[in-house]
Amino acid sequence: MHFVDAKGILSPKNGMNIYRGCTHGCIYCDSRSECYGFTHDFEDVQVKRNAPELLDDALRRKRRPAMIATGSMCNPYQPCEAELGIMRRCLEIILRHRFGVAVHTKSDLVLRDLDLLCAINERTRCVVQMTLTTYDEELCRKIEPRVCTTKKRYEVLKTLASHGIPTVVWMTPALPFINDTEENLRGLLHYCFDAGVAAILTFGFCVTLRRGDREYFYAALDRLFPGLKKRYIATYGNSYVCPSPNSDKLYAILKRECEVRGILYNTDAVFRFIGEFPSVDDGQITLF
Repeated sequence: MHFVDAKGILSPKNGMNIYRGCTHGCIYCDSRSECYGFTHDFEDVQVKRNAPELLDDALRRKRRPAMIATGSMCNPYQPCEAELGIMRRCLEIILRHRFGVAVHTKSDLVLRDLDLLCAINERTRCVVQMTLTTYDEELCRKIEPRVCTTKKRYEVLKTLASHGIPTVVWMTPALPFINDTEENLRGLLHYCFDAGVAAILTFGFCVTLRRGDREYFYAALDRLFPGLKKRYIATYGNSYVCPSPNSDKLYAILKRECEVRGILYNTDAVFRFIGEFPSVDDGQITLF
């Protein structure tokens, strides 16, 4: 890892990334794509060491509190966070300024900050989103090699729910010919339902491949699933979106099972849920 002094920390829509790059090694990571302009090796994580100070200044200048989103680009709970604690300092600032937070991760390190997540949720609102792609633990270790497995993430979701923190699962990507099966989907849905998640995102059961990401993914296929790269090339060519041949069947199962249980699955509805922030109306706290 290496350290930089960033010029800013919040996007116009209140997104925050305190790290650039990742060491989890997921074979499908879209953040490796050249379009994001990385000028350093992806595994050489760039640390924005002044992120807490920038965030404190930015929130102090905001006219109204809102949800602060983090993790859409690079995981805020990478292994180096255990030592550095920058995310924890940012959560303390969000709590102090009475903002909300929407965290996206696939690391059990998020539970280190359970006290702050609960405090934020009691004062305003906290939503934790976790990525679950692969029910089979051995397969999970292949495609997401340096992060806790799906079973552990399921246990994290249960812990968060037991403390009243709403959770959302990103069940994506679905890798054609690898984890895009009904068996895998039903296993993940079992975890989601048992953990009491509020919503599930799938984006149509596909994987996206762009320059930079595609080359890394194909190299991983050659290493882990010999011969499968040829099938991808024959099926998808250079397409950005690579939908599973089973996508319609899988979506029908998801739709039916979620509707029975009252779980959000429509993409727009899920993002509205994630972005909701409590407002005070005539002395009552509501969600709009």
